[in-house]
Amino acid sequence: MRQHGTQLADGTPADLEAALRTGPFHVALRAAIAARRLPLQRVRHHLARQGVNVGVTSLSYWQQGARRPQRTESLRAVRALEEILDLPEESLIRLLAKPSEHPDCERPAARSYRSLLDASDVVQELIAELGSPLDGGLHTIGHHERVRIGERRELLGRDSQHVVRAHRDAVDRYLAIYHGDPGCVPERVGVHALENCRTGRVRWHHETGVLVAELLFDARLRAGDTHLFRYGFEDGTAGAATEYFRGFTFAGGQYALQVRFDEGALPVRCHRFTQHSAAAPRGGRQELTLSGSHRSVHLVEPQVRAGILGIAWDWE
Repeated sequence: MRQHGTQLADGTPADLEAALRTGPFHVALRAAIAARRLPLQRVRHHLARQGVNVGVTSLSYWQQGARRPQRTESLRAVRALEEILDLPEESLIRLLAKPSEHPDCERPAARSYRSLLDASDVVQELIAELGSPLDGGLHTIGHHERVRIGERRELLGRDSQHVVRAHRDAVDRYLAIYHGDPGCVPERVGVHALENCRTGRVRWHHETGVLVAELLFDARLRAGDTHLFRYGFEDGTAGAATEYFRGFTFAGGQYALQVRFDEGALPVRCHRFTQHSAAAPRGGRQELTLSGSHRSVHLVEPQVRAGILGIAWDWE
């Protein structure tokens, strides 16, 4: 359970009082919900009792900063939240009133590639070759990834369904990064645009097995716009894989990872893990059970933190 430290004379945690004073809205809302120790399902239930219908997903997006309440019904919900969370009247509403050019698309705080990837210098060089800024103007609000392991225990490929939101105008592409296992031949890795995107330029670095591919959209996104697209990589060039993980430069958004194994090459055990950075020790270990008929394991993270999240497995 998150600890809030100093308590003020009226019993309000100090960091909540500061968030209500300075904002932004999503930080104050998240601090208030945490201080009252209410799961989002209970918050939704309390709202419903007051005749206000707001889904758990919307509440989650509000406290992540992925969306801001703007419609009349949403603002009514915010006023009800002030009462449910025992907050001063107008304390949340006034934070929404602060001017913002694009209130729905505040850029989340980002981690650097250097903290998440051993080959971060290579990634940055390839991105520079494509003439793209390190901040591509998009952050993920939903990502479902499927990884396939072949009969030789190799990573055959992965496909991703991505939901992103633009935090600046004129965004028309996404840069997908692939880092193969040792022995990967990146020039033989296939890039497939599967839905709502097209494959653009592709750059790779043979020695590290890193590949960066442009996925082009058919329209330019404005700040606040969302886009859903699907793409994949076909590999099979490296040796036996023992893990798959993803580094997240932005916090927030849902992530689901499924790893499926060939029926002739099943691991003896699997577990999920987390890392604060590539150089940090691994933690958050949790054993995962391989499903019988589908030969797969998965994890679901409702709201990712900046850092590394993945699944590892043992063959022997």
